[in-house]
Amino acid sequence: MSKKKIVVLTGAGVSAESGIRTFRDAGGLWEGHDVMDVASPGGWERDMELVLDFYNQRRKQALTAKPNAGHLALADLEKDFDVVVVTQNVDSLHEEAGSSNVIHLHGELFKSRSTFDENLVYDIDGWELNVGDFCEKGHQLRPHIVWFGEMVPMMEVAAKEASGADIFLVVGTSLIVYPAAGLIDYIGNDIPKYIIDPNMPEIFPRPNLHLFEENGTSGVAKVAEKLKEEYL
Repeated sequence: MSKKKIVVLTGAGVSAESGIRTFRDAGGLWEGHDVMDVASPGGWERDMELVLDFYNQRRKQALTAKPNAGHLALADLEKDFDVVVVTQNVDSLHEEAGSSNVIHLHGELFKSRSTFDENLVYDIDGWELNVGDFCEKGHQLRPHIVWFGEMVPMMEVAAKEASGADIFLVVGTSLIVYPAAGLIDYIGNDIPKYIIDPNMPEIFPRPNLHLFEENGTSGVAKVAEKLKEEYL
């Protein structure tokens, strides 16, 4: 018998439990910066060094973070289910926990890409990306992050995965950041949907919706046990 397919949408709440701070917790300020200064094409054009330093500090911090029980529980589901993690997070904690199929909607912190050819993407060794770090065609590298005002290239891939889900989980996200929040609209009425968040988002009522008002570290484990009881 083929495995049931679980598609999971994760947000900042999952990473926050590993100590990674998010800008939404500080009224649009991110580590003391206006988010548009460090996460927009305009900010990059105004002050490339500021942006590079900002992400260097994020990488340095991320290297000290470890996957938490929520990450580990999602990875463990792969033993019994076909699991696709669609994340709004740019860290690599899902992969470190053992998840093998992760779609990063907003880019990846530990990768850089060419400002000349967006298809030239490179792993960052360590935590630094500096002025003068060039792609193979001689152009400055930038963080491989989807900034405000930019397209979300992996959204189409994520939507296709979501539309084929047998079970849909939402963990640690407010469901207000689009286009990611729209993924739930690709899930059919007959598909069970589980939302796990200590601050339950206001969500349009829909069939087969199960709400767990707790954090990811405990909530994912509870839902995982429920899914194993029901489907295995």
